[in-house]
Amino acid sequence: MLTVHSSPFTKNKYLTSQQNLLAMKFISTIYRLDYLNTHYIEIPVAIVKKLGGKFNVRLLCTLNNQLTFQCGIVALGEGKGYISLNAKRLATLHLKKGDKVEVLLKKDDSEFGVEVPEELAEVFAQDQEGFQRFEKLVAGKQRFIIRHVTAVKSSQLKIERALNLINNLKKLPPGKETFKGMMGIKD
Repeated sequence: MLTVHSSPFTKNKYLTSQQNLLAMKFISTIYRLDYLNTHYIEIPVAIVKKLGGKFNVRLLCTLNNQLTFQCGIVALGEGKGYISLNAKRLATLHLKKGDKVEVLLKKDDSEFGVEVPEELAEVFAQDQEGFQRFEKLVAGKQRFIIRHVTAVKSSQLKIERALNLINNLKKLPPGKETFKGMMGIKD
């Protein structure tokens, strides 16, 4: 559990995730989408329906009871979906195309679909305007900021990235936020 300094606009609501007790377990196969150069596991129609029949749901996916990660389902066609698997995840589990894998899916009820790093939470605690602008972004742009901050290991670099992104965000006109703009790259 992360702890941040108390402020009127941070209630730790975005730092914790209450997991839905409903869990779906099934066996899938590792497939490859050559045109996207990625591996994936197929999500059967019955599971997609249990998740509400839509593809805009954030999930926690556990493979072979060993590796858990946050993800979303992408439409595959005919009511089926898929979850992408990067090379690192495949290597960690010693999996390859054609292998069977046990899949456990739980709905991810965290506010942003990814865990907010402590360094970014602290920036929010000290910058109300930045936090308010962040909250108004679409979910994908919020996750972009969070993932960009967490992509480095050093706490100092996380702080620097968080400050840079939020300061750049505040310079952009509301409703006109772009990934390049948040990175400080001129169009």
